[in-house]
Amino acid sequence: MSRETCYRCFWPKHLCWCDTIQPMSTRTRFVFLMHPKEFKQEKAATGRLTHLCLANSEIQMGIAFDEHPAVRDLLHDPRYFPVLVYPGPDAVNLSTPGATLPELGNRQLLVILLDATWSCARKMLKLSPRLQRLPRIMFTPSAPSRFVIKQQPQEGCLSTLETTHELLLALEQRGLDQYPLPEQLLGLFKRMQDFQIRCATDPSIPGYRRHAYTAPGERAAPRGASGLRRQRYLPTTEPPAPRT
Repeated sequence: MSRETCYRCFWPKHLCWCDTIQPMSTRTRFVFLMHPKEFKQEKAATGRLTHLCLANSEIQMGIAFDEHPAVRDLLHDPRYFPVLVYPGPDAVNLSTPGATLPELGNRQLLVILLDATWSCARKMLKLSPRLQRLPRIMFTPSAPSRFVIKQQPQEGCLSTLETTHELLLALEQRGLDQYPLPEQLLGLFKRMQDFQIRCATDPSIPGYRRHAYTAPGERAAPRGASGLRRQRYLPTTEPPAPRT
């Protein structure tokens, strides 16, 4: 018989996170576009944990979003000013002094993040011309990634949870939002990883892993698109092209 599961955080009921999470109110609306692989296979992924921490957020699953009813309605809603978090030469770096977004007027900032591997995120963007036309924003991370149980594809890359944390810091610094509980996201991130590490080193859980996690600096560089784990956000460059 399978274990009873909490269908909000997708952890076993006896390990449920929900009672310890305080959803934060933000002026900005966050929309996490989650690839089906992430949605179905990574039940405790950082995008889902981030959504639980933000009252004004939602998850939409898909690959091509031009005909996705909920996403299409959000992009056409005159109440919102939608932007895509994605690096590139045309992206506004919110960490750069003097960089500004277009005048929002009475519209609410709508931030869209792609939650997938780099290769899957590139495909999602390629198949969604409406997302391609959105203004892009980015930032310069204030610290290296804290993701110790996943291999980073490149220096400066961040998980979806860390990206949201950095983005909220940048928005608060520019007076565009408030970030009432900055310690909550990172605390939840550490708690999730600590649990995974404990399981990996527990000999009484033979089916979890065959060996403990190694330090990030000791791991081999990932090979090909399959090694580019969860979606990362780089400070100044386009995402790396999949290697063949």
